[in-house]
Amino acid sequence: MASSAALLHYSPGLKIRRSGHMSSHSSSSSCSSSSDNRQGFCCNFSGINKILKHQSLRAQAMSTTQGNFALARGITTVKNEPDHLLVLVHGILASPSDWIYVEAELKRRLGRNFLIYASSCNSYTKTFAGIDGAGKRLADEIMQIVKRTQSLKRISFLAHSLGGVLARYAIAVLYSPAAFDGDQSNDLPASTNANLKTACSSRQGMIARLEPVNFITLATPHLGVRGKKQLPFLLGVPILEKLAPSFAPIFVGRTGSQLFLTDGKPNNPPLLLRMASDCEDGKFISALGAFRCRILYANVSYDHLVGWRTSSIRRETQLFKPPRQSLDGYKHVVDVEYCPPISSEGPHFPPEAAKAKEAAQNAPNTENTNEYHEIMEEEMIRGLQQLGWKKVDVSFHSALWPFFAHNNIHVKNEWLHNAGAGVVAHVADSIKQQEMQQKDSKLFIVASL
Repeated sequence: MASSAALLHYSPGLKIRRSGHMSSHSSSSSCSSSSDNRQGFCCNFSGINKILKHQSLRAQAMSTTQGNFALARGITTVKNEPDHLLVLVHGILASPSDWIYVEAELKRRLGRNFLIYASSCNSYTKTFAGIDGAGKRLADEIMQIVKRTQSLKRISFLAHSLGGVLARYAIAVLYSPAAFDGDQSNDLPASTNANLKTACSSRQGMIARLEPVNFITLATPHLGVRGKKQLPFLLGVPILEKLAPSFAPIFVGRTGSQLFLTDGKPNNPPLLLRMASDCEDGKFISALGAFRCRILYANVSYDHLVGWRTSSIRRETQLFKPPRQSLDGYKHVVDVEYCPPISSEGPHFPPEAAKAKEAAQNAPNTENTNEYHEIMEEEMIRGLQQLGWKKVDVSFHSALWPFFAHNNIHVKNEWLHNAGAGVVAHVADSIKQQEMQQKDSKLFIVASL
């Protein structure tokens, strides 16, 4: 079936079907999808340019009458300097050169308001030193960029593969719980500050003293790579999946043991489980929750490094037969769904998990390996589902080189992996739509003064 909704945008109170019809709804713990029987994520605001123009004129008229025209201009950010930092984070054994195509496309599509920066602090084998070490380096690098660029007000992340996990650690390091940064609004009257604080009150916290907007990952192993077909190149063979955790640290260092959930002493929860909660290591969930939009892009097949479940934060029972038809205008993007937050106590590390971890570390076999993974996967999902996620499924089954799915999804090489151009376009348009919605909300605040 041909798609009729190329890019779906979420709006509280609206549920959009691919046919374009709207119906009111209440909050639900179930996920809504963009396939024929699954409902879409976001409302595509038709005529948004008219809304912006109307509200801008209204804001200008009111501000001019009150002698505050400069205020309206300040809110709409009519400047040549970038105010939105978009950080690109590469994956394991990679470098900033992986983002050459993406960076060029984003600059072309998003315009001058964005400072697009490809991180370079964890190139190649530096990704082996551990998620925590690499995450701290990334946080330090971002702070240096922020200090050098005084015009920045907002921040977003786009990360591929392991880079998504590193970014999750980094934002916890950079997180501060203040919902509104007064340093960014010294040029505004007190009355405007009060209105903006009220409007931003639902956004809890800042990242690097900037307002967090988008957190987007591409084929990221959020649940690690342990378990059945979570590392697809092992082909689901039990003996290989049993032996892999023992050999991983030899090839990829501390990062390998952390991805296989065998790091630390048996009675200590693995790092990825701790990263699904707020704990003494960092406010990982609070930091993620501060972003206006969280999007997961996941390969449904042909990705031999990262499985569909771990990259889309789904249980085995939540997987479905993906559509084979691409969304209009976004080749190989086959499905979009929004999963609202589900109330949960967060992840736990029960005694049976410690026992299973010790067995998996010291005497791994198929039984204890599977038991440990099942406990950890469920606990990580419980922690991460406390937040709402937009999940975008990608299928390269019809591509010339489908087995390059892991690199296709971010067009690592323009000539070899260009099948992912439609995915990059979808990413760019999602960021652009969020930018327009945010600008519209600020214009509405000014117009209401």
